[in-house]
Amino acid sequence: MRQRPLLAVLAGTAALMASISSIEAKGPATAYAQMARSLVVCSDPNNLPFSDEAREGFENKVAELLAQSLGTPLRYVWWAQRRGYVRNTIGSARCDVWPGVAGSPPGMIISRPYYRSSYVFVTREERALEGLTLDDPRLRSLLIGVQMVGNDATNTPPAHALSERGITQNVRGFMLYGDYTQAHPAAAILDALAHRRIDVAIVWGPFAGYFASRSDTPLKLQAVSPLIDHGIWPMAFDIAVGVRSSEPELRDEINRILERRRPAIEHILEEFHIPHTAPGGAATRVAGS
Repeated sequence: MRQRPLLAVLAGTAALMASISSIEAKGPATAYAQMARSLVVCSDPNNLPFSDEAREGFENKVAELLAQSLGTPLRYVWWAQRRGYVRNTIGSARCDVWPGVAGSPPGMIISRPYYRSSYVFVTREERALEGLTLDDPRLRSLLIGVQMVGNDATNTPPAHALSERGITQNVRGFMLYGDYTQAHPAAAILDALAHRRIDVAIVWGPFAGYFASRSDTPLKLQAVSPLIDHGIWPMAFDIAVGVRSSEPELRDEINRILERRRPAIEHILEEFHIPHTAPGGAATRVAGS
């Protein structure tokens, strides 16, 4: 077998080192792309307005923006957001990121928040129920719908707040994720409001804004107050991107993208009628108002 001339080997090595240096010099985004990686996103296939398998949710749009900015293809790992979601997706290294994280779940590191939303009161415009708060005496005589996570009706912050005030008999629970065999399972609580089966709904803002904007019955949103009830139950949360804990460089690059592409993210939130403020803000406004 013929040996490659030494000068050719050295030239090839130099070219390789120059290529590596070039990738590093261009920063983490370009390095991430040139390593032939995809951005793999954990996502629920039936959870609008956040995500669906047709990629029509606002978190799908945020994921597209991140992948585009990183210069990588976008892939999904689809998993219903039920018990075990984190363990079976980002926790088992099946995906890199999970847009839409509140707090700091175990098994991941968190980006800077990219929006803040709150629970909101949703009423029919015809009722003119202005100025509602958790301490409003009118709540005692209204039929109230509230979102639940499990079988315990006091497991969301608004449900805790109502229970602390002794408001339970006129409360109707709706599962946060709804009937997963149906399209738009989370919309059941707003359907009940639109069809006059309840008088007021207390709903997580993104659900409320999106489905209210599509309702044939005119609905009105008002941020729940106080924003921290009894100093214990927060009604507003900053929302971030969860990143696999082994990828701090990716988290750092996502932070830079979220800052640089702030206007584009704001446009996405407005397009989907997501009630929001800048992260850390005190009040929630209705997108498009």
